[in-house]
Amino acid sequence: MGSATLLTAALFSAPSWAQDSTLTTWDRIASTKTLRIAAVAGGAPNYHKDLATGAWSGIMIDLANNLATQLGAKLEIKQTTWGNAVLDLQTNKIDIFFGLNPTPQRQKVITFSLPLYNNAFSLIAKKDFNPTTWDELDKPEVTIAVDVGSSYDNLVTTMYTKAKILRFEKSADATLAVQTGRADVQPLVVTLAPGIIKKNPSIGHMVVPEPIMATSTNAGMRQEADPRWQNYVNAWITELRSTDAMNTIVMSNLDKLMDIKRSDIPAIVSF
Repeated sequence: MGSATLLTAALFSAPSWAQDSTLTTWDRIASTKTLRIAAVAGGAPNYHKDLATGAWSGIMIDLANNLATQLGAKLEIKQTTWGNAVLDLQTNKIDIFFGLNPTPQRQKVITFSLPLYNNAFSLIAKKDFNPTTWDELDKPEVTIAVDVGSSYDNLVTTMYTKAKILRFEKSADATLAVQTGRADVQPLVVTLAPGIIKKNPSIGHMVVPEPIMATSTNAGMRQEADPRWQNYVNAWITELRSTDAMNTIVMSNLDKLMDIKRSDIPAIVSF
């Protein structure tokens, strides 16, 4: 029996607690046998909402369903935005939110799980521009487009002193800068870049420079003195990552929602 299964048995052998605001997340799930998450419309491949049926799908929905099954709990999904997800956790509207990067600012107010997977950084590069390493970008003649304040902005600001950095309010505007030749590259995680290029091949092509650099995709939880919920989630992630389940979940949703095949992603990248 796996560690997550053992923890589930312990969870639901607990007495039925009265539901009130003082319950920990662990006790609330045990009492109600429901797992509350939030999802972001238009957030494919992480989250996708079918406008006709209202059904949710995506990488994070598959992960949430897997966790709910392990818990023997019903999954409840509320709609939110990326900007409100942390507040939803703080105000106890949800038990967990999948797909957050543990930035220093977020770590001050919520708790994070172990990484669900590492999302490699790639580049959308203009045609005929083929950098093979990250170091090749730090030249005065290279222009990098990013959306201001993003993890990509933080990445290039930290790494480069010579390259020119163009900052835009929206990621789509940074992409347009590459397409129109104003910029040479736009950094994006590898789960997003291939889909953008596939929709509009005139933008350029994808490059994954070496060495592989990545940002982690984690789950966020409410800060609590009781560690049982965080411990359970971490044990579940460890068990999931001990198999090829994470790669299967990520790639199946990239294929289904964005028409990205395994062959579209360099072999050196794994999830």
